[in-house]
Amino acid sequence: MYSEKFLKFIQMWEEDFAIAKTIDEKVCIDRDGNPIPWYTYPAIEYLSQFDYSSKSVFEFGVGNSSLFWAERAQKVTSVEDNLKWFEKWQNELKHPHLSVIWRDEGEIYENAILETEEKYDVIIIDGKRRFQCAETALKRLNKGGMIILDDSDRINTSVEYQKAVTILKSADLLQVDFYGFCPMNNYTKTTSVFFDRTFDFQSKFDVQPINGLGNLWSLSRRERKKLYSEQK
Repeated sequence: MYSEKFLKFIQMWEEDFAIAKTIDEKVCIDRDGNPIPWYTYPAIEYLSQFDYSSKSVFEFGVGNSSLFWAERAQKVTSVEDNLKWFEKWQNELKHPHLSVIWRDEGEIYENAILETEEKYDVIIIDGKRRFQCAETALKRLNKGGMIILDDSDRINTSVEYQKAVTILKSADLLQVDFYGFCPMNNYTKTTSVFFDRTFDFQSKFDVQPINGLGNLWSLSRRERKKLYSEQK
């Protein structure tokens, strides 16, 4: 038999994080059906605090994350190297702030970010050839911006990830690792964010941090007391 407190914990994951739905249906969405990235939940909640309305985003790797960023940023460019995957998302990802492009695997893929002189406030490395993408990303990162490297825990077994992390840190970016569960998986991983030392993004809220999903202090005092009494 499970305790009532443990069952409440499971209920929070099912209802607030909708993790059962993401695993069973193999889709990255939140509890309201909105698209979210395949990052760890702590990373998603942290990144969701900021105002990106005047920011530009470049993304290596296309998916629901593309719509997540398009809903928040002024402009998003997402590049995909898998033609079938590109064709699928080209039809499904419709947003006025989003441009989805296809570039073949190899140098053409990681150099897509160099095709114009434009610089970006947020660059996401979540596709193929992550070391090479990290190299080119550094050439197009705006001052005060950030680079997101997903699945960074693979550094423990992958030379590619070791090289990617090394080059980002050698550029004097500040590394912050977000460990935890993520949509669609029944195991944990890590999403790392590399900040320019002059990072200056503004929060959408009056305070930071805000109360995350399932947070005790998002409840009223009466609700907290009720919760305490139920768990005694």
